[in-house]
Amino acid sequence: MKIKADTSVCIGAGMCALTAPEVFDQSEEDGTVVLLQESPPETLEDASRRAVTLCPSGALSLE
Repeated sequence: MKIKADTSVCIGAGMCALTAPEVFDQSEEDGTVVLLQESPPETLEDASRRAVTLCPSGALSLE
């Protein structure tokens, strides 16, 4: 699994960082998503998928 994050679409809601903090963080500057792990390990796949689903702006996607 590979995660893509589009910071130009991100609204900084932070659902991703709250749901999967090992995979996502937020920028100190503007609060937009920071992808910590583009290809998270299997143990974090469920949380990562949930974070993508919960993203209110659709800035996150899976490949």
